[in-house]
Amino acid sequence: MNLPSLKEAKVRTNKEIKIINNDYIVPKSMKTIGKDKKYYIKTYGCQMNVHDTENIKAILEDMSFTETLDMGDADLILLNTCAIRENAHNKMFGFLGRVKHLKESKPNIICAICGCMAQEESVVNAIKLKYKWVDIVFGTHNLHKLPFILEESLKEKRQEIEVFSIEGDVYENIPVKRDSKYKAWVNIMYGCDKFCTYCIVPYTRGKQRSRLHKDIINEVETLVKDGYKEVTLLGQNVNAYGKDLKIDYTMSNLLEDVAKTGIDRIRFVTSHPWDFNDEMIDVIAKYKNIMPYIHLPLQSGSNRILKLMGRRYTKEEYIKLFNKIKEKIKGVSITTDIIVGFPGETLEDFNETLDVVNTCKFDSAFTFIFSPREGTPAANMKNNLTDEEKNNRLYMLNELVNKYALENNKKYLGKVVPVLLEDFSEKEGSLMGYTDTMKLVNVETDKKYLGKIVDIKITDVKTWSMDGKIDKKV
Repeated sequence: MNLPSLKEAKVRTNKEIKIINNDYIVPKSMKTIGKDKKYYIKTYGCQMNVHDTENIKAILEDMSFTETLDMGDADLILLNTCAIRENAHNKMFGFLGRVKHLKESKPNIICAICGCMAQEESVVNAIKLKYKWVDIVFGTHNLHKLPFILEESLKEKRQEIEVFSIEGDVYENIPVKRDSKYKAWVNIMYGCDKFCTYCIVPYTRGKQRSRLHKDIINEVETLVKDGYKEVTLLGQNVNAYGKDLKIDYTMSNLLEDVAKTGIDRIRFVTSHPWDFNDEMIDVIAKYKNIMPYIHLPLQSGSNRILKLMGRRYTKEEYIKLFNKIKEKIKGVSITTDIIVGFPGETLEDFNETLDVVNTCKFDSAFTFIFSPREGTPAANMKNNLTDEEKNNRLYMLNELVNKYALENNKKYLGKVVPVLLEDFSEKEGSLMGYTDTMKLVNVETDKKYLGKIVDIKITDVKTWSMDGKIDKKV
C-alpha cells in the first residue's frame, strides 16, 4: 500500500526525468481475467483525463474486459477523477453513492478510483475511513500498472491503494483505445511547475516533463497513416514544452515538425501566457494545418489579483500578447478562462476583469467561481465575499462573455468555412463538427460525410453553436 502525501507532492528537485519504454506489462495470470466481464468508466475533468481514460480502456481490454455503457451491467466500475474544483469532488463522491447502492445487490463488482483526486491525501484518507468498500485506488503516475494493482486486489481481497506523490517520469508504449476515428489526443508533456496559488495540478500531476519529440512525431505519423484528420497536443502548459529536456528544441519547433507530418489539423491545449512567445505565433501563422484557434487563460484582469494568483504576467502584458496573436494569425479565434471571487477580490478588481473582456471580446470563456483546493496557498487566503456576491459577479461576467460570443459567431453568417464532421448531432438527421476556429456547427446532411473536412455555408448562428449546409460547390 502506498498513500499520497501533500508534502512530498510539493517537492521539486534536479533529478533527471527518465524516458521508460518497456514498463507496461500484462502478466500472464491477468490476460484473461476479464473474459465474459464488462467494465464501465466515468470520466471527470480535462482533456488529459479523457486521454488517460483512453489508455485505461485499452489496458482493461488487454485483460479481456469489454466495455459497457450501462453501469448496472458492469463487473468493474472505474471513476477517473478531477481535482480542479470542489464541484468535481462533490460529483465524484455523489457518484460513489450510486456505486455503493449497486454493489449492495452485486457484491462482486470491483470499484476503482483513479486520476487527480486519487493523488490528494485528504481524499484518500476519506476513502480509507468512510468508503472501505472501494476496492482500488491508484493515481496519475502508475495507471499503466493497473493489471498488477488489480491482481493484488483480487488476490488479497482487501482495499488496494497504490498512489505515489512523486515528480514522475515519462512512460511510453502504453496502449490506447481512441474514442474517435478522426480526432486524436497526443500527450506532449506531463505535470506543471508553475504553482499558481489556486491550482492543485502541480501536486496531482507532478513535475513538468516532456516527451522526446521523436516519440511525438512517430505517434502523429502513425495517426496520419491510420487516416486521422486532427490531433490535439496535450499538456498542463504546452508552451513550456522542452524546457526540462535542456536541449535547443521548443514548442515552436515541435509545432513545425508536427505540421510537416501532413496531418490535416493541429490544435494544442493548454497555453500559459507567460510561455507564449513570438516564435510560436510565427509558426502558427506560417502553417495552414495549425488551426487558428488559441485557448489563452486570463484568470483575472486585475494586476493585484494576478500577483496573488502567482500568474507572473500583468493584464497589460496579456493584452499585448492577445493583440499580437490577433494581428499575426489570420482569422484567429481566442478563448479564455476566468476566475471570479478570488480571495481579496474587490469590486474594482472585478471591474478590471470586465474591462479586459470588453477589450479582448473573447470568442468564448470558461468562467468559474474560485474554489479553494486543500494544500494550495490560496486555500489559506481570507475570503472576503459572500456566495451571493460571487454568484452575482459570475452572472455579470457570463452576460458579457455571451454577448461577445454571439457577436463573434454572427461574423460567420453566410460564410463558407471548413468543418471536420466528426459525429452524429443531437439534431436528428444531422452531423456535427468544428470549424478550424473551434466553432461548433450542426449540419443536416448524409452520414457519408462523417470523418471528412467539408466546406459548410453557415445559415444560422447562436451563442454556442451554428447551423450550416454543405456548400453547393462540394
